[in-house]
Amino acid sequence: MRRFRVLLSRRWALFAVAIVVVAWATWWLGNWQFDRLDQRKETNRVVERNENLEPAPVAEVLSPGGDVEDGEEWRVVTATGEYAVEDTVIVRYRTRDGQSGIEVVVPLVTADGTAVVVDRGWMPSDNRGGDATDVPEPPSGEVTITGYVRADGTGDSTRVVDNSTRAVSSEEVGEAIGRPTYGGFVDLRSEDPAPAEALTPRDLPEQDNGPHFFYGLQWWFFGVLAIFGFLYLAYDELKRGPHGERSGRREPRPPRPKADPRTGKRPPRPPRPGATSGAGAQSARSAPPSTGSTTPDTNEAAGDSRNAAARPNSSGRP
Repeated sequence: MRRFRVLLSRRWALFAVAIVVVAWATWWLGNWQFDRLDQRKETNRVVERNENLEPAPVAEVLSPGGDVEDGEEWRVVTATGEYAVEDTVIVRYRTRDGQSGIEVVVPLVTADGTAVVVDRGWMPSDNRGGDATDVPEPPSGEVTITGYVRADGTGDSTRVVDNSTRAVSSEEVGEAIGRPTYGGFVDLRSEDPAPAEALTPRDLPEQDNGPHFFYGLQWWFFGVLAIFGFLYLAYDELKRGPHGERSGRREPRPPRPKADPRTGKRPPRPPRPGATSGAGAQSARSAPPSTGSTTPDTNEAAGDSRNAAARPNSSGRP
């Protein structure tokens, strides 16, 4: 039980709380990626279904001031009217293939006066605000367009200032030009009659599942890895014991003492701490005798010597 008390310390308690937070965060992020995967699959189904439907009149899909329903985005619609070129709005910061550019939005005013906000396409540019001087003009007179229904953007990026914006919102465009507009906008696919110089149309979204599945698995793997690492460190701490010693591990042998500079001899290596047997635990009694000469210990009186060396008798008597 003393070993388990180590894991009840404040340090390990805070460590455990941190691991719980990390595990919960990775679990939530993994679920978020799988939710995005489900949304991507639903979008792919909507795009595939609406792309194969016959084009519908814009008034059957969109309504003035209304919102685009989820199942109607990317629906192909048609509208007939005249472009209000003077109300052109430039959408800045639209990069394609690493090249900066803009998108050109021109309202198409229908017979009843309601305008369809049409994104006519992309062109390379240096994003000079709402300057539409170099923008190719749309066909003049009555024009019939075909395009994909898109939902309005949201947030501060949709504000129209000096006929320039960063995201398209039919409500903001309508307020800026002073015209009633249909809710949502249309990504242009074709115009009749065709323009003298066409812009680059928007591509349909790629109908794949994207990287969300593998991202989700990756986040869950990080969570499992964090829990496994915590358990391993806890196991390693238990093996060390309350004082940091590993159970079953021998202590390292002390370093061998240096040789005596006078005699050139090296004292015996001391035993390991706590050793009671084995080569490292040899007592002085069991140690092998030295081959060198030593001076015997004697008392002050030569006759009382307990370790006096035997000397030869010159008289020949014992």
